[in-house]
Amino acid sequence: MIIMVQHHVRDYDAWKKVFDEHRAVREKHGATGHLVYRGAEDRNAVTILNHFPSRERAESFSADPSLKEAMESAGVDGVPTITFLEEAEGLDYTTRMAM
Repeated sequence: MIIMVQHHVRDYDAWKKVFDEHRAVREKHGATGHLVYRGAEDRNAVTILNHFPSRERAESFSADPSLKEAMESAGVDGVPTITFLEEAEGLDYTTRMAM
């Protein structure tokens, strides 16, 4: 299960520091890893893919009150978009093997 979070931040470097500090909370809810993407034109447009072993664990993380607090202190401006995703297919083109 993946939670995709998309939002805009005032300053990426300041946001990233708080995001890194919040890792223990993600791990407490069972997160197994993440990917962070920045917009090609707007470097403060951020997309995060947080990986969890189950929907229940992902939902418990998204409901943790510290998430909203961390976003506010990190400089998230605007309302984040949160989407729950299940992997349907993965393919690594460099090895031509299914992931």
